[in-house]
Amino acid sequence: MTFSDDEQSRIIEMAWEDRTPFEAIEQQFGLDESDVINFMRRQLKPASFKRWRARVSGRNTKHRSLRSPDVSRGYCPTQYKQR
Repeated sequence: MTFSDDEQSRIIEMAWEDRTPFEAIEQQFGLDESDVINFMRRQLKPASFKRWRARVSGRNTKHRSLRSPDVSRGYCPTQYKQR
C-alpha cells in the first residue's frame, strides 16, 4: 500500500499513542499489527524502532482484545486543537 505523507504521519502517531489499539489502525488504514510493525521498522531509525517496540510489546491498551469492551475509538475527539 502507498500512503500520503499525512497518512504516514498519522499511522506513526497512532502507533505511538498508548490508547490507540492496533485494530483502530487496521480499521482506518488496512494495516494489521504485523503490517504496522513492518511499517514502523521502515519509517523509524533503528533506535527509535527498538524503543517503540519495547513500549508497545504486551501493552494492554494496544490490543483491543485485552482492553475493556467499551473502547472502540481510534482517537480522542478532544485530543486535537482546532485549526
